Amino acid sequence: MNKKIAILRGINVGGKRKILMKDLKLLCEKLGLDQIETYIQSGNILFNSDKDNSELEKVLYEAIQDKYGFQVPVIVRNSEELKFQVTRNPFFDQKTDITRLHLTFLKEKPKKENLIKIQTYNHEPDKFQLVDKEVFIYCDGKYHQSKLSNNFFEKKLNVGATTRNWKTVLKLIELSEK
Repeated sequence: MNKKIAILRGINVGGKRKILMKDLKLLCEKLGLDQIETYIQSGNILFNSDKDNSELEKVLYEAIQDKYGFQVPVIVRNSEELKFQVTRNPFFDQKTDITRLHLTFLKEKPKKENLIKIQTYNHEPDKFQLVDKEVFIYCDGKYHQSKLSNNFFEKKLNVGATTRNWKTVLKLIELSEK
């Protein structure tokens, strides 16, 4: 079986779209997922499955919508993909303050014309680099004050996105290796 990580967007933020992690785990069990573990309230689910990532995204999205009555975008990566992303971060080295690093997961690879267009934006001192279906972000200040938000990338790239801080990314990798 393949270890997978489902990353949900926009749950349990400001008391809206509330989903308890124990309930989310039960929902995943009903879907036939195996060895399910959740990490923090922002919606990170680790599990084993041999199903294709896009199929899992659809199944989880529909199950959450059916149970809770609201839409929650879901992005799935396998643990090997996530580990590989750590090696690709252009802003990460041993001297980097990881509280300034974030990883935005894109639902799909953006179209070429959107990739070209987004490179024209400059939000210094914050920086980003897009690689395949991930956007590496360095924030000089707080992420919530940066213009490099999920909404920015979704609008400019015309794809779904969700972001995790680097500490969470590293923890998800650690948990996926259990």
